[in-house]
Amino acid sequence: MAKKKKQNKIFVLDTSVILFDHNSIHNFEDNDVAIPITVLEELDNFKKGSDTKNFEAREFIRTLDRLSESHLLQEWNQLNGPEKGRFKVIMEGQQGQTEADIIFGGNKNDHKILNAAVNLAEENPESLVTMVSKDINLRLKAKAVGINAADYETGKISDLQHLSTGKNHIQDVPQEIIDKLFKDSKIPEDQIDFMDLTNNEYYILQSAANSVLAYFNPIERVLERIDKHSCYGVTPRNAEQTFAVHAILNPDVKLVTLQGVAGTGKTLLSLASAIESRRQFKQIYLARPIVPLSNKDIGYLPGDIKSKINPYMEPLWDNLKFIKNQFRETDPNYHRIEDMVNKEKIVVTPLAYIRGRSLSNVIFIVDEAQNLTPHEIKTIITRAGENTKMIFSGDIYQIDTPYLDEHSNGLSYLVDRLKGNEIFAHVTLEKGERSELANLAGELL
Repeated sequence: MAKKKKQNKIFVLDTSVILFDHNSIHNFEDNDVAIPITVLEELDNFKKGSDTKNFEAREFIRTLDRLSESHLLQEWNQLNGPEKGRFKVIMEGQQGQTEADIIFGGNKNDHKILNAAVNLAEENPESLVTMVSKDINLRLKAKAVGINAADYETGKISDLQHLSTGKNHIQDVPQEIIDKLFKDSKIPEDQIDFMDLTNNEYYILQSAANSVLAYFNPIERVLERIDKHSCYGVTPRNAEQTFAVHAILNPDVKLVTLQGVAGTGKTLLSLASAIESRRQFKQIYLARPIVPLSNKDIGYLPGDIKSKINPYMEPLWDNLKFIKNQFRETDPNYHRIEDMVNKEKIVVTPLAYIRGRSLSNVIFIVDEAQNLTPHEIKTIITRAGENTKMIFSGDIYQIDTPYLDEHSNGLSYLVDRLKGNEIFAHVTLEKGERSELANLAGELL
C-alpha cells in the first residue's frame, strides 16, 4: 500500500510570536514559515529599548538578515539545520481595502497580517495555512475569515493538573517510620518502600496517631524531618509555609519557586527568609516586572524615574515594613532593616534594572514571576554568579500581560522543567493567611 503523502503546512507568524521568542522561526520542524511584511514593519518600532521585547525584536531582525544574505526574502529560502522547512516574507495582497478591512472595518496592521495569510492560502490551495499568534483575538479573527489559527506552543505546559506542587500528603504511614523521624530526624532512602521519593520534595506523613513534616535530601539520600522555623519575626502558619521557609534557608538549594494565590505569604516569607540568611550573602535583591496599566508605558506617569516606578514597587516595600514592624522601634532588629536599606544591603528595584548584570553573592527574589516569559526567566537565571540564590514567586492564574496564560508563562515553565533537580525546590502555597476578610473574598467572590 502506497504511503500517504504528507500535506504541506505553512505557518504565518504574527508579531506577538516573534516578540515572545526570536527563535520561533526555527521551531516548526520541516514545515514552511511565512512572515508578513507588516510584521517586519511592527518589529522596526520595537527594535529600540532595553526591555525583553526590544531584545527579541533585534535578535529576530539579525537572524532574518543572516538567513537572507544570498537570497531575496520574497522567495522561499531554506532554513538552516537538518530537516527544516523554508521561509519567506509575504505581502499583504491586493491593494486598497482588504478582506479583513471589509469584515472588521479600519485599516489596522492586524488586518494587513490577516490579509497576507488569506492571500497566501489562495496562492497555495494544496497547503494548510495556519496563522500563529499569541493574541487570542487575532486568532479568532483569522478563523472568522476562514484561516486556521493556533497559539505558539513551544515552551507551553500542556497538562497543568500534573504540574508539581512540591508537596505530598501521605496517609496510613507506618508508625515506626514517624517514630524514627522524631527520634533520629532522618531515614535512609533504602528504608522507605511505601512511597516514591523525589529530590527536594516535601511530605506530610500521617499515621493513625500523629503526623510529621519531612523532605527528601538528594545529597545524603535520606528522608529528613523538618520543623517550623521562625524567620526574622515571621513564623510559618501552615505546612506549606514551613516547606517554603525550609527551601529558602537550605544552602544546597540554589533555585526556589513559590506558587500561590494572593495572601498565601509568598513574598513575605521570601523576604523574611532572605533577611534571616543575610550573613551568607552580600546583598538581597527584591525585584518585580513592571506591567503598565492600560497598556501604557511608565513614561506616561508624572515625575522622575523614581516617582514613576514607586507605585509598582510599593507592594514590596509594604512587605519590608511588615517585617520591620514585628519589632519595637527600640529593638536592634528594627534598626538593622533600616540600616540594610540605607546601605543598599537590601535593594528593591524593577526587574528591568537587573537584566544584563552578573549577580554574585546575592539572594535574588523575583516577585510576580508569572508575568515573565520562559525566555525572560532563562535570561535572569543565566545572570547568576557564584554563591547566588534565586527565588521566583507568583500566581500562574493571575497574569497581567496580554500574551501569556497559565500554560505559557515563565513560572509554570520553570516548575515543569526543573522538577527533581538537585538544586531546585518548589512549593505551592494554598491556604491564605493574610486575614479572615481576605480569605472570605478569595473563597466566595
